[in-house]
Amino acid sequence: MATPEATAALTDLHTRRLRLRRPESGDEPVCLALHTDPALYRHAPYARPTRDEARAGFETQLSAWGSDGFDYWIVSDRATGARIGVAGVRPDGPGRLNLYYRLATAAHGKGLAIEAARAAVVAATEWLPGRIEALVKDSNIASIRTAERAGLDAIGADSRPDDPLGSGASTRYAAPTVARVDRLDDSAREQVLGLWCRVTEAGGSVGFVPGAPRSRVAASLADHEAQMASGRAFGVGLRTAAGDLVGWAWWAQVANPLLAHGRWLYRLMVDPAHQGRNFGALLMAGAHRAAPADGAELLQLGYRSGSGLGDFYARFGYAEVGRIPGAIRVAAGDDRDDVTMARRAEGAPLRGDGRH
Repeated sequence: MATPEATAALTDLHTRRLRLRRPESGDEPVCLALHTDPALYRHAPYARPTRDEARAGFETQLSAWGSDGFDYWIVSDRATGARIGVAGVRPDGPGRLNLYYRLATAAHGKGLAIEAARAAVVAATEWLPGRIEALVKDSNIASIRTAERAGLDAIGADSRPDDPLGSGASTRYAAPTVARVDRLDDSAREQVLGLWCRVTEAGGSVGFVPGAPRSRVAASLADHEAQMASGRAFGVGLRTAAGDLVGWAWWAQVANPLLAHGRWLYRLMVDPAHQGRNFGALLMAGAHRAAPADGAELLQLGYRSGSGLGDFYARFGYAEVGRIPGAIRVAAGDDRDDVTMARRAEGAPLRGDGRH
């Protein structure tokens, strides 16, 4: 069951082209048409429900929002308002959430299913407990691509209990896990250092420029570890289902007790070999899940201008609250602004107290 805060956050989501919202009773005709369309069950025709079964499924969707605080969303086109499908996650066994996406045929071929699935996995990672998985027919190449672009990896063959004999093989996919880390052992230290160096060489804005000696990066890593040992910082690691470290960040607390309710996000990094897999967004979502559990109420971060990160962070509710022109000298003749952004941990808008 979702917390009240999670349900509030999940009720209405927006992506660049889509709106994902809690279903209403008036959505029934759209859902019935969607789930009884033979064209949408080409890879599993036996799974297409009757109209009565589809109606019962829609009632389950509605009631789950009331009892669990989340379920599948109605997906609509933000430009036209047209309802084009459903997508989301729902419980599928202990500790597991099933990722689902089904869009009308007219919406196919535009990357909209990928956009919806990516948003669903990110939202679930931030707000819901459980491992996010999807079961996909091996013949359904488009659905496999959608799962992979949303961040999921194949973890092995599987099937549904109601799959008939001869219905074709299926593969289970799982999203990466994001976890708090309070101490690095030798193996994890080498993994974080290697990741940091790879991101630096790819031009990532993580404190260094390409060509920085590995020893300098290692020294900064040691500084972060000292903060972790003091209890003023912790790491957040993103690992694939196979256990590979593909993302990392730190939350740090300022020593000043007047600022103890805030946390600063440092060194958000994703392995360059995994770009385009939704991993950066999943790492941010997991970091946001970890921060309030540590007592954080206000989240802050900084980045250097010219990196394109401002738009990325704005997607997660961050607002620019400060900018120092030319404060960062990347190279001779290349001065960048030092930009600060912030958001409330629970996602509420930032509001000043009005005092001078």
